[in-house]
Amino acid sequence: MVTDSRTPDTAAPGASVGVPEKPSLDGLEEKWIARWAAEDTYAFDREAALQAPREQIYSIDTPPPTASGSLHVGHVFSYTHTDIVARYQRMRGMHVFYPMGWDDNGLPTERRVQNYYGVRCDPSLPYDPDFEPPANPGKEQIPISRRNFVELCERLTAEDERAFEALWRRVGLSVDWSNVYRTISASSRATAQRAFLHNLARGEAYAQEAPTLWDVTFRTAVAQAELEDRERPGAYHRLSFAGPEGPVFIETTRPELLPACVALVAHPDDERYQPLFGQTVRTPVFDVEVPVVAHRLAEPDKGSGIAMICTFGDLNDVTWWRELQLPTRAVIGWDGRLVPDAPQGVPYEAYRELAGRTAHAARERIVELLRESGDLHGEPRPITHPVKFFEKGDRPLEIVTTRQWYIRNGGRDPELRKALLARGREIQWVPEHMRHRYENWVEGLNGDWLISRQRFFGVPFPVWYRLDSEGEPVYDDPILAPESALPVDPAYDVPEGYTEDQRGKPGGFLADPDVMDTWATSSLSPQVASGWLTDPELFAHVFPMDLRPQAHDIIRTWLFSTVVRSHYEFGTVPWTHAAISGFVVDPDRKKMSKSKGNVVTPIDVLERYGTDAVRWRAAGARPGTDSPFDEAQMKVGRRLAIKILNIGKFVLGLGASAGLSADQVTEPIDRSMLAGLAGVVEEAAAALDAYNYTRALEVAESFFWSFCDDYVELVKSRAYGSDDAARSAQAALAIALSVQLRLFAPVLPFVTEEVWSWWQEGSVHRAAWPAVAELPAGGDPAVLPVVATALAGVRKAKSDAKQSMRADVASATVTAPADQVPLLEAGRRDLAEAGRIASLEIVAGEGPLSVDVVLAEPADA
Repeated sequence: MVTDSRTPDTAAPGASVGVPEKPSLDGLEEKWIARWAAEDTYAFDREAALQAPREQIYSIDTPPPTASGSLHVGHVFSYTHTDIVARYQRMRGMHVFYPMGWDDNGLPTERRVQNYYGVRCDPSLPYDPDFEPPANPGKEQIPISRRNFVELCERLTAEDERAFEALWRRVGLSVDWSNVYRTISASSRATAQRAFLHNLARGEAYAQEAPTLWDVTFRTAVAQAELEDRERPGAYHRLSFAGPEGPVFIETTRPELLPACVALVAHPDDERYQPLFGQTVRTPVFDVEVPVVAHRLAEPDKGSGIAMICTFGDLNDVTWWRELQLPTRAVIGWDGRLVPDAPQGVPYEAYRELAGRTAHAARERIVELLRESGDLHGEPRPITHPVKFFEKGDRPLEIVTTRQWYIRNGGRDPELRKALLARGREIQWVPEHMRHRYENWVEGLNGDWLISRQRFFGVPFPVWYRLDSEGEPVYDDPILAPESALPVDPAYDVPEGYTEDQRGKPGGFLADPDVMDTWATSSLSPQVASGWLTDPELFAHVFPMDLRPQAHDIIRTWLFSTVVRSHYEFGTVPWTHAAISGFVVDPDRKKMSKSKGNVVTPIDVLERYGTDAVRWRAAGARPGTDSPFDEAQMKVGRRLAIKILNIGKFVLGLGASAGLSADQVTEPIDRSMLAGLAGVVEEAAAALDAYNYTRALEVAESFFWSFCDDYVELVKSRAYGSDDAARSAQAALAIALSVQLRLFAPVLPFVTEEVWSWWQEGSVHRAAWPAVAELPAGGDPAVLPVVATALAGVRKAKSDAKQSMRADVASATVTAPADQVPLLEAGRRDLAEAGRIASLEIVAGEGPLSVDVVLAEPADA
């Protein structure tokens, strides 16, 4: 049996038949997960909601986790935060629309499928309807058609989603599991394609061939929001160009891009190079003539103050190339190797030494050639510098020229940027300072949102292109799928007026080969979840949604992109509140990640400590604040859950649930306890209304421990009686138990449901949130703490004398300020009985309350 020395473990006659003999936390999750599922405890009543006023509906844009990823305890914390809010709103009588989504498409899914099944996608291969992946994949990945690859993606994500759902149920998420969406489902694809067509029709989306950040491993474009800088070793190489008056020295970390050089650039105010502006110099090794130009982005104090402009080494190169209208000499291919043919104007004899090499190998060879030509001055100077990576990639990004789809996002439009900043101010941010991260991101944008990816498992663009008589695509006159046909896959579907045998032939058509970035679909999660395409009536009732919960690291991606799409489509923000969670970090305050090896697996922690204990710890992580993970704290949460079981057994063991009412609470100390509880109810509700679940738990828990340690100990003896005073204690205990179970229910769903079920009909999670009106008015909240202080003095005297708390006290004198004497007199009976005091004297005096105790002689003395 789970016991606690401060809670009686014996039940009075007439104990409730629903109270188990040995309450335990073991097995509560399995019991209540099954019961909640069978009884549809958390189902969203669509019909009732549609008949209710909008202000009685609370809708949540739940983050769709990446189904092919892996969850750690940080995810458990953040999703618990949302669930606490959902449970509270439901108890307030709101119709809570709380769906779950799975983010299926994107690079993580493709990588997992490749590794799991031992395959790779080759779009040139035909579909094999009988293909099955090998039972034991080898090191060599089998090439399969795109359609076969997509089928494997769908198969594996379905398995992953089932595992995720089981974990989320174990965490106790009160999601309506009949309302689940997948970002790759037919309705999601149709929604994404419809939104894109609307963006295109309004001029908010466009295609452009331009320099693009490129991941050479995945062979796909990367958006600005997906970049991260990583410190990497490098070296400055000092090279000499042949100038009209002698050598011109530049320093570069990428000498392999020398054949891509189209100009040298210096700051217009740099006096050292002003005589060279308008002149030309010749490149070392390749002897190509390039101009010397001026631009404000050149840094006089960096290196020699003059730099190569190569197409393309970094984003500055792109800016210089565009603004100075320079030619293009591309040398890096999609695979990260130098292209086989020399760029225009570069002699092949010199270039062939580099053709086909990786960037690293080409760098080594060009350094050798520069040494041979005498144009490398000194040895390379080692440095460490930030290099741009795709956040999911392992190799530095390159910049290659490709044709991509974009959505305008204010990066090049000051008026649109202002509008999106204004949208950010319409949202209530929790905590408020997170709005600054949004604003900093919007203000720092330097280009539009690149939404196309050169991948396979995603939402295809609903676009085809006519082929002219030479078989070249006519990009400026695309064929768009009609909305009535969505979703479409142009790789397999045929545009109206054409036949399949015209695909890829002159005079025929060509499918757009790309898919949408995963954020281009996830940015529509409110539309997908709320039925913009499938259930317009529901959508009208739940959109804009009430809450977007998410982590702070994806404000720049998911949150911002969702605001952009809603701004364009509906002229409003997608939700009224954004609750931003922090990270769960390891004891060294490092973010948990698989690459760092510091991930804590959720199921292991849940099984060791119980779900309620983990949720309790999660509730202690304040909004927007990183929280270190410490398993020792889980034990505190488990102790609280055990105490709730035991206090429930004690209270209900008194027969406290049998026909008692607030009218029977007559004793001052009982009314004082309930008056204090009324203040807790008010403060907890105010905190939860402000999304401060941490504060709500703190005030409820602080009161609960005082209730157990002080109030229960004070009234225990009286509560076992049968007179009016006993019934007053029993009624107060029953009321307090009911209220406190509901206060804890959003955080500790399993133990509160268990104790509630011992004496109440229905679920505590469908019960009304406690109201002050339930509690008797007129009690003096000061009585209980003063009497409890006196009892603590008696206990301390016994402890100092190394006596049991059950030791008898011959006499006790409580000296207190005059204004506290009436409060002590109101609790005289309970103080005397709880302290086992034979003779109790209460006197007025100076200074703080003090207690003088004379212990009774032991019976066997």
